[in-house]
Amino acid sequence: MTTRLTLDQARRIAVRAQLLDAQRPGDVVEVAEQIGEIKIDPTATIAPCEHTVLWSRIGWSYEAGQLRKAVEGDRLLFELGGAFRPMSMLPLLLPEMSRWPRRESSRQWLAANDRFRSDVIARLRAEGPLLTARIPDTAQVVRAPDGWSGANPVPHMLEFLTWQGIVAVAGREGRQRVWDLAERVYPSDLPVYDEDEATHLRHERKLQAAGIAKQSSPWTPVGDAGEPVMIEGSTRKYRVDPAALAAVDEDDGGRVAFLNPYDVMLFDRPRLSEIFGFDYVLEQFKPKPQRGYGYFAHPILMGDRFVGMLDAALDKTRDVLRVNAVHELAPFEPEEHEMVRAELAELAELAEWLGVAVEYDQE
Repeated sequence: MTTRLTLDQARRIAVRAQLLDAQRPGDVVEVAEQIGEIKIDPTATIAPCEHTVLWSRIGWSYEAGQLRKAVEGDRLLFELGGAFRPMSMLPLLLPEMSRWPRRESSRQWLAANDRFRSDVIARLRAEGPLLTARIPDTAQVVRAPDGWSGANPVPHMLEFLTWQGIVAVAGREGRQRVWDLAERVYPSDLPVYDEDEATHLRHERKLQAAGIAKQSSPWTPVGDAGEPVMIEGSTRKYRVDPAALAAVDEDDGGRVAFLNPYDVMLFDRPRLSEIFGFDYVLEQFKPKPQRGYGYFAHPILMGDRFVGMLDAALDKTRDVLRVNAVHELAPFEPEEHEMVRAELAELAELAEWLGVAVEYDQE
């Protein structure tokens, strides 16, 4: 039998799964274990993505050093593919990583650079951990720039070896990655799964992080994990996390959250539109005249609704969080004034966390 949910219930499940409800998590590892990945991005109009993702969940008690300790000290998180992930996810990825790459052009490039590959591994074995700049370029065949990365083949090779599970990111110096052999970074006692079992467990973890997701979504692939569910007004097939479904009618209240544009909550755009009625567009790469909300505006989640966009930037020279605009997506109802006050309080807490004052644009 397929369970039927209202839109309110579906939104509540999604918000709670992403730790954006009133019950805040206690630490960095708890957040990573639940939401699956913490995106890394240097764009920092307010703060880098990995820190705003964690602050939006944990709140004022989060400090940047906690993330570094979890990654580099305790080795409870690891970096892969531009995100910090819980170490418990690594054994679920290793079977697929052992067959990487699948793309023929990547296979050909690796084959043509077999000596270069060996040189990089040997250098790390002898001298690691190392910054990219400390590893010589001995490539036989270069790769054409793709618009996102330069012509230097060393970062390409390091990325390839990381996806093969041979090399790992051991830490960072500022924004620069430090590389080492995976055997010296990853735990040696990880459980071993075959590929089918690992895929199923990975789908379960994806669904745990999403709470509710379309069965065939390319954004949130969950396969047959969880239970089938229908949402009012939709004919699409969704899957729901059984634990989330069991708690769907628990009401622990809502809160305000400012979400970094690269927050995992925003990845599945079709789901955002269908469940939340929120058609989100990142305007970072649009020409300025075409932007409606700002270069890197943060969506504002209030309870289980997206109500606005925060256009703000940290001005380090003046020690202020400058709020250029708070764009309402829909007019607030009179009974929602308390939540508006909560929004202002959250802005004040954000500024305090950054160690600055709030300054509102007077225009």
